[in-house]
Amino acid sequence: MRYGVMTLMRKARLAAVVILFAAGGAVAEVRIVALGDSLTHGYGLPEEDGFVPRLEAWLHANGAPDAVVVNAGVSGDTTAGGLARLAWSLGPEGEADALIVELGGNDLLRAIDPAESRANLDSILTEAAARGLPVLLTGMRAPLNYGPDYKAAFDAIYPELAAAHDAIYDPFFLEGLVGSPELFQPDGIHPNAAGVERLVARFGPLALALIERTRGAE
Repeated sequence: MRYGVMTLMRKARLAAVVILFAAGGAVAEVRIVALGDSLTHGYGLPEEDGFVPRLEAWLHANGAPDAVVVNAGVSGDTTAGGLARLAWSLGPEGEADALIVELGGNDLLRAIDPAESRANLDSILTEAAARGLPVLLTGMRAPLNYGPDYKAAFDAIYPELAAAHDAIYDPFFLEGLVGSPELFQPDGIHPNAAGVERLVARFGPLALALIERTRGAE
């Protein structure tokens, strides 16, 4: 089933390209790498219902038929893990056009020092800048049970790094879902299919802005 869905998606993308060429317009694929953890990967969902496939479908339906979103999400990954596999995820120079970064939730679960999380994310954004890649950085929020100092230090990471690296900034990846248990799987952490749809409806315009920034950089 999973291969059938992906094949149909590729065929649909090819059909869109053919139609646009027939209409006299050239199409340049925009390849966005989504670097993240289980929230990006689509934990607990059929592949076609995960964040990345649904975001790509949303972009195709909302003015970006040339967008390809690459699932570089790994369940359980921390900011350190994301940094360690960044070069592999991006591929050779010129292969990726833009980067979405969704990391930090597992740092919170492990109570990792916010300074370490900041350094890892800073290195990811620095490498993206060295490759000339526009970035969309989406944040996480620390719970209060780690104490106010930890929360203040962690929550400040994302807006400050986004400003320092001129990244498009999304304050909280799960905005609009928290407090609605019907949008989550039984673990209360990962969105279900309905939750992903709501997430993508909010996140999609930010991804469109990322694509526009990518085209402006060409």
